Amino acid sequence: MLKTLAGSLVLAALPIAALAGGSHSDHAIHQKGAVLSPENAEIDQNYDILAAHVHRSGRAVTFHMTLKGTAGATTPEPVGQLAGAPVEAYVWPTSLKPDAVGFESEDGILALVATSHPDFDDTPLFDEDGDGDLTNDGAKWHSHWVVLTPNEACGSGALSVKDIPDGASPKMPATWPGLPIYIDSPGFSPVLKSKEITINVSFDDPAVADGMSYDGVTSALRVNQNIHAPLLCVVDVFDVASGDLSLPGKLN
Repeated sequence: MLKTLAGSLVLAALPIAALAGGSHSDHAIHQKGAVLSPENAEIDQNYDILAAHVHRSGRAVTFHMTLKGTAGATTPEPVGQLAGAPVEAYVWPTSLKPDAVGFESEDGILALVATSHPDFDDTPLFDEDGDGDLTNDGAKWHSHWVVLTPNEACGSGALSVKDIPDGASPKMPATWPGLPIYIDSPGFSPVLKSKEITINVSFDDPAVADGMSYDGVTSALRVNQNIHAPLLCVVDVFDVASGDLSLPGKLN
C-alpha cells in the first residue's frame, strides 16, 4: 500500500553532495541510521530530500529532514478560495497505528507532516504569525498528524487524507481542527533552518513509539473542487527518501 505513492516519483542516480558551510553535525544526513536519498536535479531543490531521520531523547521524539535546497523556501501559490486550494508538505510516514496519537484505531498510514497552504487555516487553536488572529496563518509552516489511505477517487493508486463519512463520529485527538478528515493540529512548531526542517513531538505514552519505522517524503496535496469527500488528495510526490516507501528508518 505504501508503494502507491512512488509511481509518480522520478529518481536520479546522482551522488549526495556534501553540505556547504560547516559540519552541521545535528542534521539528519549526519545521523547514524538516517534514510539517505540521492540528489534529483529534476525537482525543486527545496523539496529534494538528502536524508530523513527520527530519534528520541527522553519523552521528546525529533523528526528531521535534510534538503538539497532551503527548507520551507518554496510555498504554494494561492488560488483565492478553499476549493482547489494547493498544499505542499514535508512528510514522515510511520509504522504507528492511528490510535498512537488519539485517532480511532483503524487502518491507515499515520504520518507527521509540515504543511503550507495560503488559502485556508486549519490550526484554530494557534496563532503561528503572532498577529492576534487565529485564522489567517495557513501559509506559515505548521504541523499535523494525518492518516493516509488509498483513494481511487483521487486517481489510480493515489492516496488521500482519510475522510470522515457523513454522520460518523470517530474518535479524534483533542486538537482535531474540526475538518471532516483524519487530521490533528497538535501545535508542534516546525523549525526551518537552512537545509534542515525539524519537528519535536511528544506522545502521551512514549512507549507507543518503540520500534517505530519511518520514511521521508515531499509532496503536494489539493483540496477537492467540490470541497467534499475525498476532501484532500495527494496529487504529486516530489521525492521519497527510500525511493520505494519501504519505511527503512528505525527509531533509536
